[in-house]
Amino acid sequence: MFDLILQGGTVIDGTGKPRFRADVGITDDRVQAVADLSTAQSRAIVHAEGMVVCPGFIDVHNHSDGWLLKTPCNPSKTLQGFTTEVIGLDGIGYAPVNQHTWREWLFYLRALDGLRIDEYRGWQSLSQFVQALDGQTAQNAMTHVPYANVRSLVCGWGHRPVDDFQRQSIESEIRAGMEAGAVGLSTGLDYVVQCFATTDELVSACRVTAEYRGLYVTHVRYKLGLIPALNEALEIAERSGVKLHISHLKAASDTSADEVFAWLESARQRVDLSFDVYPYQPGSTMLSYLLPYEVWEDGPLAALRRLCDSGIRTRLQAGIDDGRIELSALNLAWAPNPELHPHLGKPISDYVAGTGMRPADALCDLLIEERLAVLAVVNQGSDALINPFLQHDLYMMGSDGIFAEDGVIHPRQFGSAARLIGPLVRDRKLFSLEQAVCKLTSRAASRFGIEDRGVLRENSFADLVVFDPETVVDRASCENPQQTAVGMRFVLVNGVPVVSEGEAVAIEHDGFPGRFLPARMTD
Repeated sequence: MFDLILQGGTVIDGTGKPRFRADVGITDDRVQAVADLSTAQSRAIVHAEGMVVCPGFIDVHNHSDGWLLKTPCNPSKTLQGFTTEVIGLDGIGYAPVNQHTWREWLFYLRALDGLRIDEYRGWQSLSQFVQALDGQTAQNAMTHVPYANVRSLVCGWGHRPVDDFQRQSIESEIRAGMEAGAVGLSTGLDYVVQCFATTDELVSACRVTAEYRGLYVTHVRYKLGLIPALNEALEIAERSGVKLHISHLKAASDTSADEVFAWLESARQRVDLSFDVYPYQPGSTMLSYLLPYEVWEDGPLAALRRLCDSGIRTRLQAGIDDGRIELSALNLAWAPNPELHPHLGKPISDYVAGTGMRPADALCDLLIEERLAVLAVVNQGSDALINPFLQHDLYMMGSDGIFAEDGVIHPRQFGSAARLIGPLVRDRKLFSLEQAVCKLTSRAASRFGIEDRGVLRENSFADLVVFDPETVVDRASCENPQQTAVGMRFVLVNGVPVVSEGEAVAIEHDGFPGRFLPARMTD
């Protein structure tokens, strides 16, 4: 007697092997059989004829950290088939913190990860934060140790070099995070605190991660230029012995795709390497990303005062004047003030022109008025530019999704997985459906130490997706991004439906199936 049988579907098991016809029998949270179950008994049956049945999708790079707490059921992700979210990316997150830093982090991350200061629940350690998610969400969650959080705990917010005592404390904090089940150490070397970190300092930190066979997952120091930034990441991995994963890798204005692929081929001979990216060329980040690093020397809350400094504004204006910052390529995606909503989805250059002010002054005043909580979408060219990266054998899916309930946000939050298994298979024919599913499932599970998930087989956890391969599609666009994907008929997390008949399931508070997944890393 099974609890549920997915009957009559075509199984794509996640390994990249050819599809096959089979029924899938589920009991409790596990797949008990992948076979002909036409004579078996079950408490419930899902008729999956004409559908694909595959493992649940894994998003290895996203900014769901706060939304998992605020909105445990997020249809923008579950209706794409994502059953596991990997959080703590770009070196910035909600833990570890202490009584001195937690307000700074919630303030800084408002536009990226969603929480307000009044939504803080008292956690401090990474272990306490992930336990607040366990059994409280519709999806599973994994985490990294965010390096900037660790550095701010030990060293404060400034650019002073790390001394030997501080280095030992940093290593102890990383070790505690890895013991709590983190998959690796993440950095975002253009963001607060870690922008002051040296290469040697990061090598020391990654040696601890390597002890646990973990990953070094990095938003590289893009402001150096892409290839020099990638070379720093390679040096850190080589010297520390850590496995290297590059976040949201794509070509840049100073670097062609061919140059990036040549770098990948060389680097993979020297270190254990992988990367993620979303299936769109435009990007998205906090508007404060544009600011000179010195703004952050006293922490995020003090940045508001620093934004009044004429020297800061002069340096920002110089970046605009010499073309390093193109305001016409930036769209205003979200800000908390409803008075700004008519500007959402429109170029920030239009907003600036409407103020009649010097651009740097308009931007700094905007960030002061909105308390840094401004999100932007960065237009970087045609989506076709990203296709060769999606085809690469080191690639896996990272949506880099940033949610805002009333924003004109990047469509990757709503459309990434559906685009990969839908139009990019059917229309663009970039890869087979089996390969697309593999990029979303087993490749990520293997790399990120996700045990008994990512492959549909007997005794695996019942994180499963049932979708129509002929109709699955992303509807989200840059103009209208908050459109859920279609074609996902059923999504199960640990055997519990979170999508049924193409609709998100309303789950009672005590019935959330998502779990915290500690990493189980192997060589």
